[in-house]
Amino acid sequence: MPALDGMRILDLTQYEAGPSATQALAWMGADVVKVERPGVGDPGRSTGAGKDSAYFLNWNANKRSVAIDLGQAEGRELLLRMIPKFDVMVENFGPGVIEKLRLGYPDVLSVHPGIIFAQVKGFGSFGPYSGYKCFDGIAQAASGSFSITGTEDGTPLPSGTTLGDVGTGMQLALSICAAYIQRSRTGEGQHIEIAMQEAMTYYMRTRIGIGSGWGTEAAPRTGTGRGALLNLFACRPFGPNDYLYVMAVTAGMFADLCRAIDRPDLLTDERFSSAKGRHVNSEALRVIIAEWAAEHTKYEAMKKLGEGGVPASAVLDTADLFNDPHLRERGFIHDVDHGDELGIKPLLGWPPRMSESSVAIVRGPRLGEHTAEVLRSELALAEDELGALRERGVIG
Repeated sequence: MPALDGMRILDLTQYEAGPSATQALAWMGADVVKVERPGVGDPGRSTGAGKDSAYFLNWNANKRSVAIDLGQAEGRELLLRMIPKFDVMVENFGPGVIEKLRLGYPDVLSVHPGIIFAQVKGFGSFGPYSGYKCFDGIAQAASGSFSITGTEDGTPLPSGTTLGDVGTGMQLALSICAAYIQRSRTGEGQHIEIAMQEAMTYYMRTRIGIGSGWGTEAAPRTGTGRGALLNLFACRPFGPNDYLYVMAVTAGMFADLCRAIDRPDLLTDERFSSAKGRHVNSEALRVIIAEWAAEHTKYEAMKKLGEGGVPASAVLDTADLFNDPHLRERGFIHDVDHGDELGIKPLLGWPPRMSESSVAIVRGPRLGEHTAEVLRSELALAEDELGALRERGVIG
C-alpha cells in the first residue's frame, strides 16, 4: 500500500513552500485536498501562460481541488465542518492572513483537538521580522545563502534553485510525518511552525562549519570552485551550459583523473606530486585539464571521467534533464496526461524509492474540480445544497 495511505490533509497553501510539502506527502499516499478561492485559486496557477501554469502543475500533482470562499461566513463554516474529517491542516499565507480569516490554530483546535496544524511563515510568528512578507529569494538572502554564492570578487547571488521555498517545504513534510507518528502513539495533535529564514540556515551548515570561524567571520564566496581539481571546465561546442564539473578531491581521485585524461605523466611531475604542490601549482594544472575538456563534449568528458572513477558531471540544463538517458532508464521522467488543453507533458518524479510503497503520478487538479465530490463525501451535501452554495458564490 502507499506508505501514507490513510493520512488526510487539508491544504490551504499557495505558490511553492507549502505546495511542495503537501505534494511530497501526496506522492507517498496521503489524501490531499487543496482548498482554493473560487475563480482565482492558488496564485501559482497564473504564474506563466495558460489557465493552469506549468509552475502550478509541477507542484500540485496528486491533489484534489475544492473551491471555497473562506472570506464568506458560509465558506468558513464549511471548512470548519470539514476539518474534523482530516488529520492535518497546512497553510502558508502571508503574515496575519489566517488570523483575519479566523482560522488560526486556536480556531481549528476548537473543532478538532487532535489536529496537526502546520504553518510556513517567512520569519515565524514572533520576533522583530515576524510581520515581514517573504518569498524564496528573501529567505535565501536572510539565511546567508546569497553571501556564499557567486564569484569571490563579485556581488552576492541567489541560488538558481528555489531552495528557500522547497527546502522549507521538505522540512515541513518531514515534521508533519513526525507529528503524525507521534499522534499515533499519544493521540494528541500539535502545532508546527517553520520559518523560512531558519529552514534555509540548515543548508548553510557546511559553509558555516568550514570558513566562518564559529560565526566570527563571513564565509567567502568561491565562485565555480576551489583550485584546479574542484572546478568547472568549458566543453565543445562551448554553449552557455557546455561545462563539466570535476571534484577530484583526494590523491586517489587525482591519480584516476590523470589516467582518464591520458596524462599519467602528471603523477610523476614534481609540481603535482603532493597536495601542497597541486595547490601551489593549481593554475598550471587547471590549464592542462581545461585543454583536455575543450576537446570533448560535456557528455563525452563525463563518461570518460565517470568510468575512470573520477567524480564529475556534465552541467545539465532544464532541457537536458528531460532527455537524460539515465533518468529515462530509471523511470524518473513521467509522461502525464494533463487533459485537452495541454495533452501529455513530462513531469520529473519523486526521488525516494520505497520497496513497499508506490503511488502513480496524477496531473494537478483544475480549480475546484473536486468541490462537489469532496463536499458530498465529507459533509453529505445534496445537489440542491451544492447548487445554492454555487449561486451565492460560496463554492466554485
